[in-house]
Amino acid sequence: MSTTETIPVIDLGPYLAGQPGAMEAAAAELRFALTEIGFYFIVNHGVPPEQVRDVFRQAARFHAQPIERKMEIRIDRHNVGYLPLRGDTLRTSTVQKVTRANFNEALFIARDLPPDHPDARVDRRFRSVNQWPANLPGFRESVAGYCDTMERLVLKLVPLYARALGLPATWFDGPFRDCQYKLRMTHYPHQDVMVDDEFGIAPHTDTSFLTLLAPNEVPGLSIRTQSGKWIDAPALPGAYVVNGGQFLQRWTNDVFLATPHRAINRSGGERYALAFFCDSNIDWPVAAVPTTVGPDKPPKYPTTSYTDYMVQYQKRTYDLLADANRDAAE
Repeated sequence: MSTTETIPVIDLGPYLAGQPGAMEAAAAELRFALTEIGFYFIVNHGVPPEQVRDVFRQAARFHAQPIERKMEIRIDRHNVGYLPLRGDTLRTSTVQKVTRANFNEALFIARDLPPDHPDARVDRRFRSVNQWPANLPGFRESVAGYCDTMERLVLKLVPLYARALGLPATWFDGPFRDCQYKLRMTHYPHQDVMVDDEFGIAPHTDTSFLTLLAPNEVPGLSIRTQSGKWIDAPALPGAYVVNGGQFLQRWTNDVFLATPHRAINRSGGERYALAFFCDSNIDWPVAAVPTTVGPDKPPKYPTTSYTDYMVQYQKRTYDLLADANRDAAE
């Protein structure tokens, strides 16, 4: 396959070690990945493998519970909690007409705000306390600790994005202070028979600035290259898969890609996935950065905020919330 139909691997080791020239080299590789493919792997990222294994165990532990127990913390308007099997339909897909709900279940975890946090006290949208499962000792500590690790990794990556865009390395320091994130702990049951328009998760683009997908021994992810060809993402030991989404497109005026991808579990067993979606601070105005606009390159998107954008996305996507809203109105 050509270099635009393979997912590149970026070695973060020299950059994280502070070697001279390593930041610029990694930024150049990142620019190629995000302008030509929209996905890349990172290795030597510093995340302890035992921490990754532990959170995968926690995901399996949660999803092994009876459905009644999981539904006690069903997903709410802040997009935290449990999303049951076939609880969402990706009607926002730009590459396929999706009519069937996704064949997966997931638990969403956000920044672990205390109940007395000012945003939580006033029930500010997408800034609530988490819904943690009861009777799973150690679950909260493990998952919240992993989110802390992921946030630290994101803060090491965003200077590379700035340099890849020809901006000072500190450009995203302000936007990503107290950044907005969600961890999606997904369970994909095995799909024995492929039904038309039924996927573990249907072809879609993420909404995020960046998504970090944890190293996974069970394959299932496919991405759609710019030529329109679907390719399977290999399971590289210890490597995170990273991609951009709709917010990255808006920040970069379409210079960086939000590449469609999908997942189907044909492994013969259960598949779990840990996707960490990260965006700027909830208050930050999302608009094209200076190096992506000019007299002949006007902004393609109006300035928006995380809250405004995600409220509309949630309305179109989460069937369970639509059902709950109808029930409340009746």
